[in-house]
Amino acid sequence: MNAAPASATMQARASRPLDVEALRREFPVLSRQVNGRPLCYLDSAASSQRPQFVIDAISHYYETTHANVHRGVHTLSQEATDLFEGARETLRRFINARSTREVIFVRGTTEAINLVAQSYARPRLQPGNEILISWLEHHANIVPWQMVCEQTGAVLKVIPITRSGEVDFEAFESLLSERTRLLALSHVSNALGTIVPVERYIREARRRGIPVLLDGAQAAPHMPVDVQALDCDFYCFSGHKMCGPTGIGVLYGRESLLAAMPPWQGGGDMILAVSFKGTIYNELPYKFEAGTPHIAGAIGLGAAVDYLESIGLERIAAAEQDLLDYATQRLATIPGLTLVGTAPAKAAVVSFTVDGMHPHDLGTILDHEGVAIRTGHHCAMPVMEFFGLPATARASFAFYNTRAEVDRLVDALQVAREMLG
Repeated sequence: MNAAPASATMQARASRPLDVEALRREFPVLSRQVNGRPLCYLDSAASSQRPQFVIDAISHYYETTHANVHRGVHTLSQEATDLFEGARETLRRFINARSTREVIFVRGTTEAINLVAQSYARPRLQPGNEILISWLEHHANIVPWQMVCEQTGAVLKVIPITRSGEVDFEAFESLLSERTRLLALSHVSNALGTIVPVERYIREARRRGIPVLLDGAQAAPHMPVDVQALDCDFYCFSGHKMCGPTGIGVLYGRESLLAAMPPWQGGGDMILAVSFKGTIYNELPYKFEAGTPHIAGAIGLGAAVDYLESIGLERIAAAEQDLLDYATQRLATIPGLTLVGTAPAKAAVVSFTVDGMHPHDLGTILDHEGVAIRTGHHCAMPVMEFFGLPATARASFAFYNTRAEVDRLVDALQVAREMLG
């Protein structure tokens, strides 16, 4: 049973040229007005918008099939279970995991990283052991490791970055030692857009027997991800950044590691039998899915993957690269504007400052022009510290954006310059 069967048009369009205007009509929010102007949404790195296809999949479940999953013998429960587990298989295929046993539904990237920190790392770490992360990381890939280091006596080591916003590979090599127990890296930086060549880092870590976790929150929506080809041990991503619902995400874990890890939370679906003498835990992946899961979220995320694949991840990456190139060119014409993060390999993210203007003031004026961008430290305060900045303005693009919206961004920035002198 399908929550919202894909239309023949959607199924066939991956072979046709990308029609952005047609795609935009599939996103209801993109037709709204903000402050009397058409919405120009340039904040997809924080959270993407949802197409009607995903909204319909969630609504269809609630309207026709809602029931709790697993163990129910009645029709609705069996249908809901089929939809839920069908979504898991969709996610398995999306990242090319070996088995659905390796696909754990979580609330998002943050919960996935915390799960690995507490269930994988904490029981294994000893005082003096080391965890490696980079200076590029989102707070969600910093704080859980700080916490587990406090709990175990392990030490957090940080790989420096360059002024262009790239992770320093030579410095990484020099930090590796017999004490290194885990490498945790962002696949793509949320603050700067840097695409980290994680394959190089994984190869070096694998050669030394060091497990690797990748924060894929900013990568999974924008490029093909193959966890077997990457050869990583854990991969994490969130639904709301890839046209799916909030409150749902995926932890991929190598089955041999997940099988050896203790549960992180107790109750509900993570058990097979409970007595006051002890509990027998469920098999993978349910061992890590305590309580009633976010059923509608999983179904919506599966629909979002179907939607993205109907467009084609390669075509999405090409369209967004075109927007990035065009935006970089146009922003260079604004006096006093400095791009922050100029790595040669970037996702469609431009962080910048404008002389004499606080990013929050910029964001407020742009909002009056109907242009939505993100301002602040982007949950990456160490990155701001490295560049000596309190904050940046960040415009982030998705396949549903257009060059005309880049022009609107530039025009709105010119308005801000005139207003703020």
